Amino acid sequence: MNETAAPPEIAVQTHQLTRRYGTTLAVDRLDMTVYRGDLFGFIGSNGAGKTTTLRILATFLAPSEGTATVLGHDIVKEADAVRHIIGYMPDFFGVYKDMEVTEYLDFFGACYKIPAARREQTVNDVLELVGLTHKRGELIGALSRGMQQRLGLARVLIHDPKVLLLDEPASGLDPRARIEVMAILQELQRLGKTIIISSHILSELQSLCNRVAIIEKGRLIYSGPVQGVRDQMAPGRVVWARVADDPAKAAELLRQRPEVSEVEEVDGRLRITLTDHEVDHAIVPEVLVKGGFRLLEFREDELGLEEVFLRVTRGETA
Repeated sequence: MNETAAPPEIAVQTHQLTRRYGTTLAVDRLDMTVYRGDLFGFIGSNGAGKTTTLRILATFLAPSEGTATVLGHDIVKEADAVRHIIGYMPDFFGVYKDMEVTEYLDFFGACYKIPAARREQTVNDVLELVGLTHKRGELIGALSRGMQQRLGLARVLIHDPKVLLLDEPASGLDPRARIEVMAILQELQRLGKTIIISSHILSELQSLCNRVAIIEKGRLIYSGPVQGVRDQMAPGRVVWARVADDPAKAAELLRQRPEVSEVEEVDGRLRITLTDHEVDHAIVPEVLVKGGFRLLEFREDELGLEEVFLRVTRGETA
């Protein structure tokens, strides 16, 4: 008896979501789905509509048209319910620099009506999760930018939200601090959180996220798996090969194969485009070796997320 796997549960869904500022269309009929457990990258240039979308999902802005739900709750009709299950971190947030770290988190715990008897343990737990336990008695003003970002993430987690909306959480951080923040996000995903993260650091989103959306001028250009956007943009699977001698002859041999659509010689190496992504790229070394060529190098060409972003967008803003 064949069992069909249950479809993934939807965490966040928008339908024809639209937001206007006067005559400016900031978000244009956005249809987007995020599944539970996703670490979802939201990609776009400045002014593309990312922050507006996240603010609408966080119930800070009302849509001009369309609808959105978070774990089944309508963001307009059930805004209070949505606020209890999300954690929203803006790209810039104010902190009370004269407060101690624990005082700051205790204050927000009280705002979320966490009982006083539980707040101390809750604060300790989120500080441990973001790696700030050793800074619990420090004044916020004495923390580095990276530590303040981690404290902001701890604040977002204080009420144990199921969905996190993070707007440029690594903005302005040095490379080490960015890596530390990204590691925390991976741990949160492992703990079952659904995370939407907007970022310009596309190389990090490529390895961090399982699914992405690309938005430009308020319109959705792509939404789906990271590998899917690469496959959609590349005409076919691309591999590189280098042979010991006579690359021109090797190129001619490969062009005779039906699995190969194009062969270019670039600085003594061969750039081979296969007819589609389903073709097994192992056919290339097999053909070359059987043809009597000594293979010195063979690798697949990975189309990076940054290159994909540049190909599918024009740099337009709303």
